[in-house]
Amino acid sequence: MAHPLVFPGKYFFYPIGNTSAVSLLKDLAPEEPANILLLGCGDPRNVLYSIFCEPQTPAFSRPLDFTCCDIDPAISARNVILFTLLADSRLSTDVIWNTFFHFYLDKDSLAQLTEHCKKLLKIGESLKEWSSSKYARFIRIGTQYTLTELRRHWRLYTELHSLSPDRKNRIRDAFSATAKSTKGLSVASAARSAGPLVGKASKVCAELFVAYWKTGTTSSRTHEITAATFLNPTFVYSLGGEGFNVHYGTDPITPFHLAALFGNAQGARPVSGYDVIRTVKAQFDDWCSAFRTIISSTRRATIIRVFACEATALCRALKGFSTAGALNLGIPVAQWKTQLIQLNPVEYGNAPSTFNVIDTSNLSDHIGLLNTLIATVPLLRSPSRGSILYTESLLSYGIDATKEFAERLQADVHTLGLLLGVTPIDYLSGFSSRSNTHELMMNSWGLKSQFHQMTTWKSPVSGDQLVSTCHKPLPAVWDGRQLGTLLYDIYHELFEQEDARHFWRINQNNLSNALSASNIVHYMRESFVLFLKLVRENLEIPAELWIEVMDRFIALKEADQSLPMDSVNYQDLAGHLYLHGMHTLPFLHITKKSGPFSSWGTVPLLVRVILVVPREKFNVLHILGGTLGTPVLQCDARGNWSHNIFTGVHAAFGTVIRLGTKSHPRVTFKEDPEGWEGSSPVVVSFTMSAGLLTLEPAAHTRICLSVRTTPASAMVVVQRLGLEQSVFGANIMDEDHVHIVPQDPFPAPPRDSTSRSSYHSFEIGNVDPVAVELDEECELVSRLTSVVQVQNNEAKALFGSGVMPTISQVSPCVMRLVVGGHAQNVVYPIPVIGSQNMLRLARKSSYIEVIVPPSGPFKHDGMKLNPFPVSGMDTKLQPWNMHRLNLTSLPILNLKTSDQKKWLNMHLGSMMSTREYALRKAHEDDAMMRVKDTLNSIFVQSTGAQGGAVKRVFNLIDKETNNCDTILFISELRFDLASHTVVCDGYVLPLTRKMLPKIETPLGKLEQEKLIRTIPMSKVEINAWKRLLPALAERCRLWKHGDNCEYLMQGKIPLSDEMEQDPLCGCGKGKDVEPMSKVAAWAKFAPFAVRVALSPLFAVSYLEKIGRDPAAGRCFVCRGKGKPKMMKCTACAKVRYCSKECQRKDWKAHKPRCKQAVMKA
Repeated sequence: MAHPLVFPGKYFFYPIGNTSAVSLLKDLAPEEPANILLLGCGDPRNVLYSIFCEPQTPAFSRPLDFTCCDIDPAISARNVILFTLLADSRLSTDVIWNTFFHFYLDKDSLAQLTEHCKKLLKIGESLKEWSSSKYARFIRIGTQYTLTELRRHWRLYTELHSLSPDRKNRIRDAFSATAKSTKGLSVASAARSAGPLVGKASKVCAELFVAYWKTGTTSSRTHEITAATFLNPTFVYSLGGEGFNVHYGTDPITPFHLAALFGNAQGARPVSGYDVIRTVKAQFDDWCSAFRTIISSTRRATIIRVFACEATALCRALKGFSTAGALNLGIPVAQWKTQLIQLNPVEYGNAPSTFNVIDTSNLSDHIGLLNTLIATVPLLRSPSRGSILYTESLLSYGIDATKEFAERLQADVHTLGLLLGVTPIDYLSGFSSRSNTHELMMNSWGLKSQFHQMTTWKSPVSGDQLVSTCHKPLPAVWDGRQLGTLLYDIYHELFEQEDARHFWRINQNNLSNALSASNIVHYMRESFVLFLKLVRENLEIPAELWIEVMDRFIALKEADQSLPMDSVNYQDLAGHLYLHGMHTLPFLHITKKSGPFSSWGTVPLLVRVILVVPREKFNVLHILGGTLGTPVLQCDARGNWSHNIFTGVHAAFGTVIRLGTKSHPRVTFKEDPEGWEGSSPVVVSFTMSAGLLTLEPAAHTRICLSVRTTPASAMVVVQRLGLEQSVFGANIMDEDHVHIVPQDPFPAPPRDSTSRSSYHSFEIGNVDPVAVELDEECELVSRLTSVVQVQNNEAKALFGSGVMPTISQVSPCVMRLVVGGHAQNVVYPIPVIGSQNMLRLARKSSYIEVIVPPSGPFKHDGMKLNPFPVSGMDTKLQPWNMHRLNLTSLPILNLKTSDQKKWLNMHLGSMMSTREYALRKAHEDDAMMRVKDTLNSIFVQSTGAQGGAVKRVFNLIDKETNNCDTILFISELRFDLASHTVVCDGYVLPLTRKMLPKIETPLGKLEQEKLIRTIPMSKVEINAWKRLLPALAERCRLWKHGDNCEYLMQGKIPLSDEMEQDPLCGCGKGKDVEPMSKVAAWAKFAPFAVRVALSPLFAVSYLEKIGRDPAAGRCFVCRGKGKPKMMKCTACAKVRYCSKECQRKDWKAHKPRCKQAVMKA
């Protein structure tokens, strides 16, 4: 795994989820088979809720395939118990609730749990035996290690209450000690699931938390609490061993949704703890019922695959299987383990290894956002067709939690999106259908340690419906020097705080938080190398260009003198560049047959160094753990005058056994299964350059395991371990403690043999890959250039004779080039500003350059051309940037509650940003702002939230002509629980001249009885609503598009954005409109109406302040700051230098580029 080795310290077990459940199917078309990967899956709340949200209609019976991975086998053991108990349908949901959520059990619940674990143990010890069991129909085991660990835990559960009294007392004391430590804590994390009602829910949730930790149950009945005296064994065992390692914030209420309970509360009596427990248990019962129904269905296959391993390790294993069919790549299941991930051969033939949905929970809090992207993006199935990646964070360390997401990316969002092929959809759209205003509210109250941020990532081109009808765009081409500069700047961002000087400078305004978080280190040199590997694979960069990129990167690295600590990590970087086939630095070839290699037949470029550390040497880390938490470990190669750090360290418990010969050494490893409870030494290993071990005489060279220096650790660790902060070290010739074996580089992944030079078209000619040009800082994308070869004979003749081509933007990512009567679409990898295009004509050479700048949030064109796209293939359609809803599963908002107006008004008012309110005040005709304003009016008038009569029918009219062609009927308001907002369950009636005679009479009656409220709109807003309506229909449809669907026939959505033209296809008209038919005044319209789900559209909290400080620029040569200020090249103004010295150094390389830039300008 590409994450630094961390000394475990105090382990926390998370048996119950710490955020409320979400549907993992919310961005898929309802017909699309779902292959879902859950990393760091935790409890099964998201699986159960996803199934609960599935439409229970015969029309939709897609297969569901969940691959669930968690590093702690105890999580999987508990989850499988729950799933199989539900499948048996033998026990009541109350008993199942007790066994899953209660710390203490009554005698009957414990007996039922024990009996079921014994039943699971009888099923089979091998994967083959499990695959023939009745549970294998819906539960598949991913590896033998997983099955072994599941069975080990189930056996422990059955044996707990047979342990000696002393052991049971120690466990009970550990339970009591943790419970005692929670006294005085005011934990109301569960309240965030109430969304806009978080303020109302906080007090009772905090009280329930205290009661849960006091009694170990969720019951308020004295006799039930008194009867629950037996420790629940499923909370006793975890990666932390035997005892009680459950996190002190664990709360059984958190996975569930509370908004409807508090939003619909009536009268003076406040919501009680009993009300909350009754509500969440009812939700659990509903989820369980849906699960039982779906796994017993013969119409659809539902499979849950279980893996016990570290998340990024599984990603690497699945990628290896996907690309090479390898079942075992030699990847350990986790740190401190030596068992390897060996995919189940019975399953991995048909089991998915790429996915159309990947959920990463809050993995980014534990391994870093960039590491999460590196691991998961390669597993997305056909990203350009709309595969989805979800990332999530809960922790906050900075001054402004709302901006931390963008900061964690280490680069501009748009630029990184081009490198990786995925971008946050709320970034591209400028809005979100999910609310986080309750998080902003809690943040404003001073609750700053947590800020829940959920992000949906997709390929930018997947939001452009027209791209699916064009040739798939080739990966963009980058200038080697610019790309090398960008990559170095990302490298600099990742590692600059290793130096104390930079740490204090960057964190001077947030020192307290920064110091406490300085021991949390997510990135090492191998992380960056894997990032390079992903970039190269995604962009399909050929070898020649990659050499140019890396030469520029290395040149900048060696010129940059601002990172002293980077020099001692250079060898680590060089070794991993070679190991992963990214680059070979010349000094790696300097090897000698001396010292440890004196007897070797040949000396390779890389070796794996293994250090055996006596167990007792870790005692000091146990002591330090109380102060430092989880110290970061590294290995060092030290000589009299040399020192190099290696962070890609793997550790495990056991002994090393020598094999092979002196000339061809090999080793094997015997693991100690007792782990921390055993007595074996700890074996750590890492990769390094062989030549480095012969720089100094062997007698002077030591290998050490050390604690990483951080601002938080420096003083404390030095006092205990000395200046070197070494836990243990040994000379490289010490055969008892140091073993050195050859390390081969990893095999290169298979490369696509097809040419990437251009894609073919027969209208005008071939189109070269889009060329990316960065700005002067090599930070932001400046412009994108597509070269169209004029090859069609007729078009070539016209072009050569002087015919002027025309260019227009027809969709966010597509420009249309026309030469004479020949039209051709030119596709870009991201949305662009087509109105700022520039054509460069080469009539003699017969090509046309189409140059456009990228679009982005709040910029022209781009997604503004279609801010609410509907995407998908054929008839499998879904909204691109609004989540789908099963409206019938959502609770109805009670409009008769006394204080509904207050919270609802505040919630609806949070749609707009400060910028949008300013636009509104200035009467600007901004489409998104106007749509939000109208949505607010519809919600307010549908509920009477601002007083006045409630209106449920709205006609949208052109305020210039007074024409109306759209009527909205609002049936109910519902809680969108998982997205912490509300939704209008309604129907849209598009009016056309053909339809009017059929509804003229009932329409006149509505107007006569003054049941309609008119909403005047500008033409800009009418156009936006025409584009919004298809998305609103798609997000809640329970019907299928037919083969003759107008969307399919005409190849566009909406069908029209003109007045008196229907934007919708006819597939959904008159379907799923039964509630409308029951309203007498609406019934006549039902056959022509389409069900829609209207919800607020929220501003994106990390987007509203966009801009850079011009003084923050860096020198193109050394990447340093100005001396004293930055200077631009006077000729082209495209490059900045910190000094004349750096400008002179770069002139030879820059001169030809400078001339080209001046000529282009």
